[in-house]
Amino acid sequence: MLLLSLPLESLSGYGDYWNFFSQAALGLPFIDYWTEFPPVFPALSTAVYALASGREHFYQIILAIILSLFQAGCLVVFQLLAGQLVPGRDAQRKAWIYALLTLGLPYTWWYFDVLAVFAVLLGLYLILIMRPYQAGIAAGVGALVKMFPMLLVVIPWRYADRSSAIKFSAAAAGVFLLPIAALWALSPQMTSASIRAQVAKGPWETVWALLEGNLATGNFGADVIRTDPGSLSQIGAGSAGIPSWLTLIPFLAIGYILFRRVNQISNLSAVAFLGLTWCIFLLWSPGYSPQWVLYLLPLIILALPERTALLMSIVLLSVNLLEWPLLLSRGLFSSLWLVIPLRVGLLILLAVEFWRPCRVPEVKEAQIDLPA
Repeated sequence: MLLLSLPLESLSGYGDYWNFFSQAALGLPFIDYWTEFPPVFPALSTAVYALASGREHFYQIILAIILSLFQAGCLVVFQLLAGQLVPGRDAQRKAWIYALLTLGLPYTWWYFDVLAVFAVLLGLYLILIMRPYQAGIAAGVGALVKMFPMLLVVIPWRYADRSSAIKFSAAAAGVFLLPIAALWALSPQMTSASIRAQVAKGPWETVWALLEGNLATGNFGADVIRTDPGSLSQIGAGSAGIPSWLTLIPFLAIGYILFRRVNQISNLSAVAFLGLTWCIFLLWSPGYSPQWVLYLLPLIILALPERTALLMSIVLLSVNLLEWPLLLSRGLFSSLWLVIPLRVGLLILLAVEFWRPCRVPEVKEAQIDLPA
């Protein structure tokens, strides 16, 4: 009802509909043009473009409704997940908190991340009910939207037996690689350019971007010739700053140490460890987009105590909305020197909170003072 009542300008708002629509008009993704997104959403966008007969206002309305339906699906799966962690009434309260925090949140329809969030939540639920093969399929399909659902792989390898972990990994890799291989066979140049576009942006909206003096966002811009695979080399993909592979080494080391030190094996610990993995990933990631808060939000509400979850969710949402659209859309890019360190501090605090359910407190032996 909210979407249908909004004027078209408010519906598209500060989102990327202009980019999605312009790409959909070019033809088939990975075949007629290269794109910086994995293939599932561009294919969906092309189908919506055809359904709307190329009319932009119908395209935006149809796409917003589809994305909102997936957000409703996220709420359904979230409620199932909550039921695996806490008793019925507490699960309902968590579901209400998640619903109220996302109701009207424009990130859920300005961008297509809700498709990948749905895959993450569904894959996590299937892992918890011990269906690793189906969970791997969900993660693989989600990775064809954005690569983030592949982070689920840490859960079966730490919390399940080796057979389940192998089933999950094989299913996820197969579902992801087979379509990519088919697209490569059909159009190797466009597919190669689309894959390279994933890392061609350089750092944006992170500490690494500040170190390089880059205060821009992660968009390529409207003037990129996507029908020419050679145009990608003109964007300036080379980064003069710290290589991402080099910064990955210490973060992988930290993640591995924490992975080995988990000693609380439970559903709650598994969800919390996924949240911790997300925090480590975001602290390392060369780029950051404010709508990525959608991936953290359900994990915060599921894994943390209610008051802590509410506080962290509201503060994190506020910082992200402050970044985009409040400040950056008005050209205040120098504000990133304030917003980025604030977000990094929140992610570190959040990582500490996620770590608590992963560890059983050590019981120290009582010391008795003996007389001399």
